[in-house]
Amino acid sequence: MLNRVVLVGRLTRDPDLRYTPSGVAVANFTIAVNRPFSNQQGQRDADFINCVVWRRPAENLASYMSKGSLVGVDGRLQSRSYDNQEGKRVFVTEVVADSVQFLESRGSSTGGSGSSNVQQNQNQSTPPNQNSQNDQGNAAENNPFQDKGEPVDISDDDLPF
Repeated sequence: MLNRVVLVGRLTRDPDLRYTPSGVAVANFTIAVNRPFSNQQGQRDADFINCVVWRRPAENLASYMSKGSLVGVDGRLQSRSYDNQEGKRVFVTEVVADSVQFLESRGSSTGGSGSSNVQQNQNQSTPPNQNSQNDQGNAAENNPFQDKGEPVDISDDDLPF
């Protein structure tokens, strides 16, 4: 049997990170996933998919992603039920994520302030601009085509494809 789900979408709210009584991290989140077709008005409808992720990936998601962040989810579909406060049986279907991929840089998210806080926290461990200047210098030295501006003359016989 195969039970596999792969989704790409944006977080509809900040992830809800909690811990079980035994100390295991669990995060609940919902992503909005566009449908591949347009409706009669020419707009693409979205599905809102409930997801849950456990342990370290849950902590990473809550620390680095916020509402509006683009994520990829790989997991499985799970159905469960419970009795609510009125005694009625409630059925829940959700994606249990095996992994959550962050699909955009922290600064490009439309999520707002949560992304900028993560960037600040990361920069506290290294002095600002010290590494970025060195990286730019190394990139310029390692790029043999920088500032040449001339076309490359290669015959079709020399290409491996």
